[in-house]
Amino acid sequence: MEQPAFQAEGLVKRFGKTVALDGVDLSARPGTVLAVLGPNGAGKTTAVRILATLVRPDAGTARVGGFDVVREAARVRRLIGLAGQSATVDEELSGRGNLVLIGLLLDLRRNEARARAAELLDRFGLTEDADRPVAVYSGGMRRRLDLAASLVGRPRVVFLDEPTTGLDPGRREELWRMVREATAEGVSVLLTTQYLEEADALADDLRVIDHGRVIAAGTPAELKRVVGGQAVSVRPGDPERMDETARVLASVTGRSPERTGRATLSVPVDDADTAWRVADGLRAEGVPVTEFSLHLPSLDEVFFSLTGVSRDKESDT
Repeated sequence: MEQPAFQAEGLVKRFGKTVALDGVDLSARPGTVLAVLGPNGAGKTTAVRILATLVRPDAGTARVGGFDVVREAARVRRLIGLAGQSATVDEELSGRGNLVLIGLLLDLRRNEARARAAELLDRFGLTEDADRPVAVYSGGMRRRLDLAASLVGRPRVVFLDEPTTGLDPGRREELWRMVREATAEGVSVLLTTQYLEEADALADDLRVIDHGRVIAAGTPAELKRVVGGQAVSVRPGDPERMDETARVLASVTGRSPERTGRATLSVPVDDADTAWRVADGLRAEGVPVTEFSLHLPSLDEVFFSLTGVSRDKESDT
C-alpha cells in the first residue's frame, strides 16, 4: 500500500481553555491536493502549523513523508514548503535575492541557488521584476513570490494556508495553475482556503472541520451529494420579483431557497421532475426568467449545509 504523503491521526491542540483541534485525522496521497475547509476558529491553521512542525500537538500523531513531526522535525522540514496567509518575503531584498537567500539557507551552493531562483522567477512570471525590491511589488506579485519561495527546496509536500486571500480572480487563476503544475510533478499539497470555488477547482479530496473536528470527508463530488441531490437556480428577469420567485420555489419544493448572488435564488430538489414543476410554477405566475439551471449543489451549499456558515470572513485559529 502506498505511503501517504502526510498523515495526521487524532490530533488534539488546546490554547488555554480553547480546544483548537479535538481528534483530527488528515491524510493525502502523493501528488494530490487535500483541501481543508471550515468556519473561522475551526482549527485549519492550527493543523497546518502542526504538520509544518511549528506547533506541537497535545495528543495524536502526525507524519510527513513517513517522519514524525515531533521526534523527527528536522527531517520533516527538509521535505516541506509553507506559504501562509500573509506573504513572508523580505521587502528590502529583491525577488531574486529572496529566493537565492532561501536556497542558501537550504544548503544549496550559490550557483545552484541562483539557478533555482531564475527557474522559479521565470515559472511564476517574475523575471522582469526579479531585481526590484519586493517593497515595490504588488500584492499579487508578493503572493507569487511567496509561493515560489515555498518551492525553492523542491519539497515533496507544500502547505498552503489561504494562499490566494486578497487576490483578484485573475491572479487566483494564476496561482491555481501553479498548484496544478506542482502536483503534476508529484508534489502533494495541503490547502486551506476561504474560497469554495478554489477547493472545487483544485482538490482531489476534502475535509470539512468545525469546532476542531472533521465533520465530513470525501471528494468534491461526494460531498456535494451530502446536500441531497441536485439544485435549481433561478435568476428572474425582473429583480423586483425576487420575493415572488422565492415563494414559487418554496411552494413547489417545500424548502426555503437561498440567495446565491445578488439576483439569483437556489434550492435543493429531489429530482428533475421537481425542476420542471418549478419552471411550470414560474410560468403560471408570469415570472420572467433570464437564467434557469439544474445542477449539483455547489461547495458553498455543501459548506452551509454542514456548518451553517456560508463563508469564512476572518483568519482562523
